[in-house]
Amino acid sequence: MSAEKKNLSTVSEHTGLARFMAACEHRQPDATPVWFMRQAGSTFGAYRKMLEKYDVLTIAKTPELSSQVALFPIQELGVDAAVLFADIMLPIEEMGVELHLEPEVGPIIHHPIRDIQAVEALRTPARDEVTPFVMNGIRLIRRELEGKQAVIGIAGAPFTLACYLIEGRPSRDYRHAKAMMYSRPDLWHALMEKISTVIANYLVAQVQAGANVVQVFDSWVGSLSPSAYRTFVLPYTQRVFQAVKATGAPAIHFGTGTASLLNVMTEAGGDVMSIDWRMDLDTAWERIGYERGIQGNLDPALMLTSWPVIEENMRDVLRRAANRPGHIFNFGHAMPIGSQADLLRRLVEAVHEQTQR
Repeated sequence: MSAEKKNLSTVSEHTGLARFMAACEHRQPDATPVWFMRQAGSTFGAYRKMLEKYDVLTIAKTPELSSQVALFPIQELGVDAAVLFADIMLPIEEMGVELHLEPEVGPIIHHPIRDIQAVEALRTPARDEVTPFVMNGIRLIRRELEGKQAVIGIAGAPFTLACYLIEGRPSRDYRHAKAMMYSRPDLWHALMEKISTVIANYLVAQVQAGANVVQVFDSWVGSLSPSAYRTFVLPYTQRVFQAVKATGAPAIHFGTGTASLLNVMTEAGGDVMSIDWRMDLDTAWERIGYERGIQGNLDPALMLTSWPVIEENMRDVLRRAANRPGHIFNFGHAMPIGSQADLLRRLVEAVHEQTQR
């Protein structure tokens, strides 16, 4: 190999894309990859200015705008991946559900799903009909990154989306959804069948548009017992991951409050399990098995403290990861509003420096 070709090969192995994909595929990267859930947000002045002109849904539905927002963290923080800027409810709109995003509250469903007629009325659009604006946004991001960083596609998991549809708004106890699940399993399964079909198509379309990896958000699944998860959720989440696996792209499975569910959640088929901060990372990794990757799990609230405190806790996460292949550094949940860009940038640089191999 010529000196020129050898140099090009070395550079390619040290891109954020190569680093991220190595971790997802359980190979040893040159350093631990870093990205942050909700990294494209209010931390950046350019995004805040954009919000003065457009609401969040308009930004998410306009490829030229959503791709700009997705690229801010690449430019400002040096993270290894750009994540799609899109609300998890976007494909639900395509099913014929009327909703809006209420600031400080979240998605509001105007007519919650509570009976079989409402379930039967839901559309299951074909793959090329689901949010084409999202796919165009991914293509723009992929083009701008030029193979230097990974592109992460996202979707809500069937259980979390079903809860939104049934509750009609964010909930603390998911009482309407769980009541339907237990008392009307026929209705529950009919709804989950439709949602999982749409989400599987949605994620496959994202990969075909250029997403290197996808993350499935099951933010509310921690409200279930392992037996309820296995009966009412697992088959539908498996369907989603099987569809992604058929594309050859790796998938990350994220949930909160899932300490009691990790064993059964691994059966869903994700390549990387993303954990929150309520479990020590080494304990969680031992539970899911070292043959599977893990993502996390710095407490996001730490970003509202000082660098010495953040650094101490970062080192603890890395110590528990023990340089095993398959670790992606992230928060245990979304980056909090009020996080400072200079601290986030310093965190990215410190993780790369501490884990450089």
